[in-house]
Amino acid sequence: MKIAIIGGGAAGCFCAIGLKRRLPDAEVTVYEAGPKLLAKVAVTGGGRCNLTNSFRDVRRLGEVYPRGEQLMRRALAAFSHEDTMRWFEAEGVRLTVQEDQCVFPVSQDAMQIVRTLERCLREAGVRVRLNAPVERVGDLDADRVVVTVGGSSREKLERLLPAGVEVTPCVPSLFTLKIPDAGLRALMGTVVEQASLALAGTKFRAAGTFLLTDWGVSGPATLRLSSYAARHLAENGYAGTLLVNWLDAPEAAAREWMAAAAAEHPQKQAAGTPPAGLTARLWRHLLSRAGLREDLRWAELGSKGAARLASTLTADAYPVAGRARFKEEFVTCGGVALSGVNLNTLESKVCPGLYFAGEALDVDAVTGGFNLQSAWSTAALVAAAME
Repeated sequence: MKIAIIGGGAAGCFCAIGLKRRLPDAEVTVYEAGPKLLAKVAVTGGGRCNLTNSFRDVRRLGEVYPRGEQLMRRALAAFSHEDTMRWFEAEGVRLTVQEDQCVFPVSQDAMQIVRTLERCLREAGVRVRLNAPVERVGDLDADRVVVTVGGSSREKLERLLPAGVEVTPCVPSLFTLKIPDAGLRALMGTVVEQASLALAGTKFRAAGTFLLTDWGVSGPATLRLSSYAARHLAENGYAGTLLVNWLDAPEAAAREWMAAAAAEHPQKQAAGTPPAGLTARLWRHLLSRAGLREDLRWAELGSKGAARLASTLTADAYPVAGRARFKEEFVTCGGVALSGVNLNTLESKVCPGLYFAGEALDVDAVTGGFNLQSAWSTAALVAAAME
């Protein structure tokens, strides 16, 4: 049996290894359009390779997989994050779980993961063809085909796939936001360990570490919000209003904190007593946003000043004027529609013998190792289905 895998990324290589180990007599060939395998894996996690997550803090899969929750529930049942960790450790990769539950190789070197997968491909006898782009699935001499490429465009996928395979539009899903506010940009480098964000007029919300940059905002909270709101933002030209809750707390809690500060330090200047978690520079910026003087004493705040400050602390509004890429990494939502795929095998419902894994599917995740886990799990699911 001849099996062709289109795409030499994480899902493609992992699927090839799994297939060859399960079906040693099969001829398994990976077709990679570029000059090297696993190019994205080499740069993921800032070059350290965040290859999965402990899932300890995940209450519901939809929190980390905005699209594809149902599929990922089945894929993770077949090959979980624990299976991923056991697989790599069995191949000689020592792993560590960070405080934020992200899993990295102890070496902190993504190339160790690349080299491990390349070695496994060689030892299994998988054929690899580099600089070998595939224009159409039908051009391949194969009994079965696994498509693992994606992240480019709907049109490219539609040209590659047979007629009848539905493809949803591909749009960016992990990016930072451009904010033209000069006062905010002047605070570049400021980090708020726990803030919550929202897009005005929508239900999209996200929380976590928040970073101010020279172009706008970044950090896990921003990236998570961009993932949840990927299609909405694309449809609206990446424009809107970002609401920042600097305390990640309700307005009532902000008012209670102000009342306590005023009662304890009535003659102290408000600028000298920032809330926990906010730097002095950021606090002065927020006081200015609320229309309050830097030399204002707590006893002078008044009900109107308190209302403005509470609103600024919990719903500070900034215009969004576009998006920016997140370093070298690039994730999209969109791809082969899950409605046209057997979720137990990831085989096409309209083209028997055609399978999908990884980025080819309309599945994507927030940062934290969840996208690579999707690649490992879906690839393993396909390999098991062909056995």
